[in-house]
Amino acid sequence: MNSLPQFCSLSSSIDDISTLIPGLPNDVAALLLSFLPYSHHARLKSTCKSWRLFFSSNILISLRFTHPNSLSHLLCFFPQDPLIASPILFDPLNLSWCPLPPMPCNPHVYGLCNFTPISLGPHLYVIGGSLFDTRSYPIDRPSSSSSAFRYDFYASLWEPISPMLSPRGSFACAAVPGSGQILVAGGGSRHTMFAAAGSRMSSVERYDVERDEWVALDGLPRFRAGCVGFFVGNGEKREFWVMGGYGESRTISGVFPVDEYYRDAVVLELRNGNGNGNGGGRWRQIGDMWEEGERRRLGKIVVIEDHHNHGQPGIFMLDGDEFFRYEMTSNRWVEEARVPRKTPFNSSYGFVALNGELYVISFLKTESAEARRLRHHKKGGSLYMQIYDPVKKTWRSLITRSPFQHPMDFDTAAMCTIRI
Repeated sequence: MNSLPQFCSLSSSIDDISTLIPGLPNDVAALLLSFLPYSHHARLKSTCKSWRLFFSSNILISLRFTHPNSLSHLLCFFPQDPLIASPILFDPLNLSWCPLPPMPCNPHVYGLCNFTPISLGPHLYVIGGSLFDTRSYPIDRPSSSSSAFRYDFYASLWEPISPMLSPRGSFACAAVPGSGQILVAGGGSRHTMFAAAGSRMSSVERYDVERDEWVALDGLPRFRAGCVGFFVGNGEKREFWVMGGYGESRTISGVFPVDEYYRDAVVLELRNGNGNGNGGGRWRQIGDMWEEGERRRLGKIVVIEDHHNHGQPGIFMLDGDEFFRYEMTSNRWVEEARVPRKTPFNSSYGFVALNGELYVISFLKTESAEARRLRHHKKGGSLYMQIYDPVKKTWRSLITRSPFQHPMDFDTAAMCTIRI
C-alpha cells in the first residue's frame, strides 16, 4: 500500500490554498479542520472557497492518517447493487450520513449481490459477487464475478483493480493485519434468487495492494461457500481462520435443493509476519463446533480485534435474539447475552462490529405523526440500532432516520466498517 505523505511534505501544498482560518497559519488551521468528523466534510465545503479546496484535497486524508485520533469509526451500507445504488457512510457518534459515489456502471451486468466490501487504510474495496450477465447464456442464471473495485478517499473516486484469479461470491475475506494484503477463500456462484443452486469452490487467493496482483495459495480442504474469515494472532505468527459455510447440496424429494452446512472451521498459518510466503502450506481442521441436532447452521458472525489479548479476537454470533461467544479452547459457542428488543418475526437484521462494540441493526416502522407526514417523501422509515459492549456487558440503543428510499433488506444488503 502506498505510504502516506508526511506532514512536513504537506506544508507547501497547504500554502497553495488561500487562508483557511483568519489569524492562524494554514498548517495549524489545516490540522484543526482535519479533526472535524468525516461525515460533516461534504457540508463544510460550501463554507468558502478555501474550505472547498481543502476538504476536496488529499491533504485532508493524509493529515487524518498522520493523527489517528482524528479518524472516524463509520459504518458503510450497500443497500443493493452498488452499480445502481450509491453506498452510504453512517457516523454513529454524530448521527450523520455521508453518501459515496456509485461504482462505475457496466451496461452488460446487473443484480450484483453476495459481494464483499472491506476497508484497508484510506481505501474501500468491493470484491467479487454474483450477478447476471447479458452476454452469457442462459441470461436468467447468475454467474460469479472476479471483478474488484476500490474507492480512493484521496481522490474521492472509484477505480478498478486487478480481477481475482477465480470468480466467486459468498466467500471468506479478511485483511492481513498491519499489511497491505487481503485474503479470500472459498465461495461460488450462489445468488439470492436461486437458493442452493450454483457452484462451490475451494480456491484461496491473496491480493497485494502495492503490486495490484492476486496470488494463488493452497486451497481449502473441501468446497466451502457462505463462510467467514478472520485472523488470529499477531507478530510473526498469524492464522487465517475460515469458519462455517456450506458445501454440497442435497435435494428433498429429489426436487428442492438444500444446503449442507458445515459445523467445523479450517485454519491456515502464515509463517512470516507480512504474509508474503506461500500461506503456510497445509490447512489444519478444527473439529465440530456443536453437536448433531444442536443447531443447523451458524448465525451471523462478526469479529472484534483485541490487540491486548495476545492477538486473540472476540468472535461473536447472533442467532435470533441470542448472542454467543466462540471459545477457542473448548471449540464451543457459549451464550453471551440476549438482545433487549427482539426484531419482528421474519424481519432481517444487520450485525456488525464497530470500535469494540456489536451493532444489531433492524428496520423500524414508526407510526408517529411525523412519520405519517413524511410518507409522501417515500422514506424508508428508521433504523434501530441496539449496541452491546462485550467488555462492560451493557446495552445501549439509538434510532436514526433511514436515508434509503425503501426499507433495507439486511439479508441481501452488505455492510462493513471503515476508519477514515
